[in-house]
Amino acid sequence: MKEIFALGVGLSTICRIELAEACGYKVSALYHYNADRTGDWDHGYKIVGSFDDLFSQDIKGKIFLLTMGDMKIRKTLTEKILLMGGLVPTLIHPTAIISPHAKISDNGVLIEAQTIVQSDVIIKDGAFICGQSMICHQAQLDEYCFIGPQALVGAVNHVGSFAFIGQKSLLISRKNIEIGENAMVGAAAVVTKSVTDNTIVVGSPAKVLGK
Repeated sequence: MKEIFALGVGLSTICRIELAEACGYKVSALYHYNADRTGDWDHGYKIVGSFDDLFSQDIKGKIFLLTMGDMKIRKTLTEKILLMGGLVPTLIHPTAIISPHAKISDNGVLIEAQTIVQSDVIIKDGAFICGQSMICHQAQLDEYCFIGPQALVGAVNHVGSFAFIGQKSLLISRKNIEIGENAMVGAAAVVTKSVTDNTIVVGSPAKVLGK
């Protein structure tokens, strides 16, 4: 088993740990964003220090798991880890079905259980795909976007950087839908046309709620 260190201690931490373990990693320790919980335990894993403690060490060649949901923080930490010679691997649950013709970044992509990624899909750094989602052929997911549980990104659609696609939402296939950067699609929304940057849409069919 390869050793991996988890950054971030919160409600979803154990879910990310379970993904790493399913991928064959052994989680050796947790790091919290500050020193308030140093010495505590979370689900049987020891919190050994803060992010500052971690980055004061030589981390070259070490492997890291980022467990927080804030994608901007994930990007900042990933870039720092890579700059210092550490690794943030892509983790794909063994029950996910991935086309051999999909192109998935090696840096920090998380794909949870029972997800389907079809042919010619492109998934860029740090994208996070929750369980039982489907990414249809020729779709593209840009850096650090979030795809909620059981969401469906239809064929030939494009999800921009840091966009949020809510659980059970549907982006209709072959509509060349563009989901802009930082856009948010509400849970169970049915998206039939493009969404501009920084825009929130909800409902079926999805309509603009605000910015």
